[in-house]
Amino acid sequence: MNDPLDQLEIRIDHVFRDRSLLERAVTHPSLLADRPDLAESNQRLEFLGDAVLQLVLTEALFALYPGDREGVLSKRRAALANGVFLAALAREIGLDVALRLGASEEATGGRTRAAALEDALEALIGALYLDGDLIVARRVVLGLYGPLPDRLATVEDIENPKGRLQELIQPLHGNNALRYEVVRIEGEDHARAYEVAVRLLDRTLGEGRGSSKKTAEEAAARAALVAMRVE
Repeated sequence: MNDPLDQLEIRIDHVFRDRSLLERAVTHPSLLADRPDLAESNQRLEFLGDAVLQLVLTEALFALYPGDREGVLSKRRAALANGVFLAALAREIGLDVALRLGASEEATGGRTRAAALEDALEALIGALYLDGDLIVARRVVLGLYGPLPDRLATVEDIENPKGRLQELIQPLHGNNALRYEVVRIEGEDHARAYEVAVRLLDRTLGEGRGSSKKTAEEAAARAALVAMRVE
């Protein structure tokens, strides 16, 4: 069984009754330019899935940490739902292999782009909700995450990810070894989205997305720290 969608269903432990929902969830917007027969990409499902994910995580954290105040719970939820973590989770279940991309996006590395993987995972959660219900979506999402305290131990935000990354790299490579590069800008002027890569020499350590260059750089540094397992 080599079909990426079949493999994906095995990994998430859910067989879709409506296969078209799964196909739409992995359809990147770039494919529509190459396939005029397709009516819709995964963007609307992403919108729905984001809301479902927030609710599932909120319920779970509320039950797990009865002594935590709102601010602490919000920070925990943000750590589990940030783009860096969602992209990593998408790779764990093979969403990168299952993505359906336009030729141009494929040629420019879209299959490995963190933003595309984050969006696809949220779209998948939206598709699960529509194919089943909230109970189905909750079961699959919490199954993918596993024990939330264990996940939080490795992905909770640090206050200064760029500074922490610099501290780790500087002794080995000097003060100026790291550089942050904007690799993509999307959206209108009033709703920009930046993608930034942090590089060490010729190696990309991490990529991140944000509404400003600063937040995108912080997300990229955080992704590098997660990858290095030092957070």
